[in-house]
Amino acid sequence: MENPLLLFPQLNISASKDKPYYKVMKTEIKEEPHKTSKPGAKQKRNRLSLLLQKPEFHEGNHLGKPGNLTKAASVSPEEAVKWGESFDKLLSEKAGLDAFTKFLKTEFSEENIEFWIACEDYKKSKSAHELLPKAKIIFETFIQKDAPKEVNLDFHTKEITSQSMGQPLRSTFDVAQSTVYRLMEQDSYPRFLRSAPYLSLLQGRAPARAPLRRRSRSFTVSDFQGVRPDRTMW
Repeated sequence: MENPLLLFPQLNISASKDKPYYKVMKTEIKEEPHKTSKPGAKQKRNRLSLLLQKPEFHEGNHLGKPGNLTKAASVSPEEAVKWGESFDKLLSEKAGLDAFTKFLKTEFSEENIEFWIACEDYKKSKSAHELLPKAKIIFETFIQKDAPKEVNLDFHTKEITSQSMGQPLRSTFDVAQSTVYRLMEQDSYPRFLRSAPYLSLLQGRAPARAPLRRRSRSFTVSDFQGVRPDRTMW
């Protein structure tokens, strides 16, 4: 039997022409997975979270390393009593801020104190050119819709904060920070004073480990409107 390639020489020519074509296709298939894809929303949020944690952003950050939260065990009962005098007194002392932050973590609402700390750091910016990048990070991390650590703010507060983002000032987050401060003072702070770890500090014992609780509903400003003040305290 004669060789079919001799009878149909075009078959051999076609095969030789197709061979480079398959090589090209094979190369393209191999290279396809290596194309760089654009970062998704999740990657963007992760980068923001990491950037927020950089030391240069949190210069003077009261939280320090996570291990520092356990230092509240060395607080004297006299110091702990002062924390119950006012919410401002609690946050003004590092040990008090650490203890309150640890408590908020058990309620899964630590974004409130993290936002407050970020605002305090923001107002300490040494130059105007630092304001824009810091403001952008704070806004995208805590305030904008679906932010990774979105705090509970009313529409009006979000709106006035958003409008000032084009040319941020040191006072850009003052309204939002005051709102979150007031919500913590009226909602989380009373529960902290009733918590087992705080009561243990008052008695001079190492604070008991607080049980994790489901995330509590964050109150809004409207929740406190219409509440009559207690005239007996005046």
